[in-house]
Amino acid sequence: MVLGVLLCDDVRPELQEKHGNYPQMFNELFKPVDPTMLLNFYRVIDGQYPETLDECDAYITSGSRYSVNDAARWIGVFEAFIHQLYHQQIPYIGICFGHQMIARSLGGEVYPSFNGWAIGVKSVALNQEETRRHSWITDDVETYSLIVSHNDQIAELPPETLVLASSEYCPYAMIQVGDHFLGIQGHPEFTPAYTYDLIQCLKNRFSEQERDSAQASLDSKTDHLTVTQWIVNFIKQRHLDLSQ
Repeated sequence: MVLGVLLCDDVRPELQEKHGNYPQMFNELFKPVDPTMLLNFYRVIDGQYPETLDECDAYITSGSRYSVNDAARWIGVFEAFIHQLYHQQIPYIGICFGHQMIARSLGGEVYPSFNGWAIGVKSVALNQEETRRHSWITDDVETYSLIVSHNDQIAELPPETLVLASSEYCPYAMIQVGDHFLGIQGHPEFTPAYTYDLIQCLKNRFSEQERDSAQASLDSKTDHLTVTQWIVNFIKQRHLDLSQ
C-alpha cells in the first residue's frame, strides 16, 4: 500500500541536524506499525503534487507553521486539492494543519483558540458511543495522549462530520468526515526530544510557566503508535469498502 505524504512545511533548519525533517519523522513513525507501507512524499508547500490521484492509495499531511487561513497561494491550491480528494472518495488523514484544512475546505471554520497555544502532551477523550461503531479503532480505551503544537483549531465543523475525540481545550480533536476523511489535531510523528527543542525555539510565544509546563509534560507516555495503527486500519478499511 502506498501512502502519499503531503509536506506542508519543513522542520526548522536549526533543528534538522538533530531531528531530521518531516520525511524522516513519518518513515520512523510508520516503520514499526506497518513496514510494508510505502511512503511517497510531495512538497505541496512548493507546488509539488501527484500527477494523478491514484498514484497513492491514501494521503496524509504533515503539520505546518502556517495557518489554513493565510492568503499564500500554495495554501489556496492545497485547499482545492483536499476538496478534490474528498469528492473523488480518496482516503485522507489530516494531521494538525491538515486536520484544520478538512474543515476549511469542506465548509467549516478555523480560528485561533480562546485557550491560546496548546503544546506538549495532551490527553483527549474518545466518544465511546461513536467509536464503538468503527472497527478500525481496535483498542478498547477511553482516552489517548499525543504531542500537540497548535494555536488555531477547528471552530465550526463541516457537514457530515463525526466527532471521535475531544477535550476541554480542543473540542474537535479527532473527526471523521464522510467515510474516507480522518482528521487528528495531535502529532503522532513528533518525538518528545524534538518537541522539547521546538518549544525552546518558540519560547517567546509562551509565558515561562506555560513553557515549563509543556516541557514537563513530555515525560508523559504518548499513544502515537496506537493512533498510527488506527490510521493504517482506517486506510485499509476504506480501501476494502471502496473496492466492494
